[in-house]
Amino acid sequence: MQVQLTNRQQHILWATVRHYIATAEPVGSKALVEEYNLGVSSATIRNVMGVLEKVGLLYQPHTSAGRVPSDSGYRIYVDKLITPSDTLARQVEDALQHRLKWEDWSLEALLQGAAQILATLSGCISLITMPQNVSAQLRHLQLVQIESGKVMLIVVTDSYETHSALMDLPPKRQERQLDLEVIDRELQIVSNFLNNHLRGRSLLEIANLDWSQLDREFQHYGEYLKESLAEFSRRSLTPNTTQIMVRGVSEVLRQPEFSHLQQVQAIIQLLEEEQEQLWQLIVDEPEVEEVGKSRVTVRIGSENPLEPIRTCSLISSTYRRGSVPVGSVGVLGPTRLDYEGAIAVVAAAADYLSEALSQ
Repeated sequence: MQVQLTNRQQHILWATVRHYIATAEPVGSKALVEEYNLGVSSATIRNVMGVLEKVGLLYQPHTSAGRVPSDSGYRIYVDKLITPSDTLARQVEDALQHRLKWEDWSLEALLQGAAQILATLSGCISLITMPQNVSAQLRHLQLVQIESGKVMLIVVTDSYETHSALMDLPPKRQERQLDLEVIDRELQIVSNFLNNHLRGRSLLEIANLDWSQLDREFQHYGEYLKESLAEFSRRSLTPNTTQIMVRGVSEVLRQPEFSHLQQVQAIIQLLEEEQEQLWQLIVDEPEVEEVGKSRVTVRIGSENPLEPIRTCSLISSTYRRGSVPVGSVGVLGPTRLDYEGAIAVVAAAADYLSEALSQ
């Protein structure tokens, strides 16, 4: 929405939104005169608020009430009138660094801890997706004979996640009835060969390798390993869309915006039973302006495509391993939320997770 506002109109819109966020009460000109040093009379403020209402940035919930920001009003407030809070960003960084120990905790426990810190400091519902394996790189591979004709493929990624798959030996190797020790030696040689060629490559690369590069001595394993590892890579790259860490629900749902039981039930159902829809929304990266150092997406009210949260604001950013996005972090709250603080905490949390995963 393209609306050209004068400096005075911007200042009064800023004060109106800020006052409504703080009080949850429709805002009148008298309140703005008393609380903000706007340098103009109450009558002038009323006239400006009338103009802002005509262009759709404010509205009156009742005829005799003051004004309330519309989704368009919040959009201009976020895009033009505020700066993310450096103070709150530092609080998030300090809390994450001092309370989370990457070297001692599992990845899931760390993300749960980060989600709780984010919910506490933002006052919103926090959402953190588990990292996807799109950029996972192979750290070590081992082929181990379990029993006659059966081999376990064990893969360790650069994030020290371990995956395994049980497979049959290639038919030609089984037909020859080789001694188990001979097969063990062959599997070790193949494991060493593959580690030498594949270490440091992403699973996506492995799925699309030109396997004709294999030396002749390993060609009898070529098609078998190509199919097995390609299938393994495809399974590993499939997003686990239900893995979203959710914290802070009970506190946010006490806000006056969530006084209707039906609305609360719809939001809880989305968070608990329909996470796939939510996952697709928060990992999406539309073309948006950068806020501060991190790429932060702010969806306000009706900008959200999911019906249960069309009265909410969703602020999200991706966290990365190196330069590749692997997950998302976000907060969900009423449209009447502290955008300066929420944008800052999301950006700080995304930066922290990116730095930690890239080490």
